[in-house]
Amino acid sequence: MTPVLTDPRLKRLRMRAWHRGTKEMDLILGGFVDSQAASLSEANLLALEKLMAENDNDLYLWVSGAQEKPIQHTEIIEQIQRFHEIS
Repeated sequence: MTPVLTDPRLKRLRMRAWHRGTKEMDLILGGFVDSQAASLSEANLLALEKLMAENDNDLYLWVSGAQEKPIQHTEIIEQIQRFHEIS
């Protein structure tokens, strides 16, 4: 069951995560936000918000490991990869 996110910031993150434009990134980011957002630190929430400003095609390549992830997004992408058990 998905935890109820009552904080407006978390609600916005959830909406952005589930309405990306590509189904793959909806599932990857949406699942991560649903499960992890409420427990992320302020720094990680900020990193996630910055990551979600990126293009979906780039995000998919970085998260899937098909392309090297940018240094500024490394930590949050690695958290997403661990959550989804992506090598």
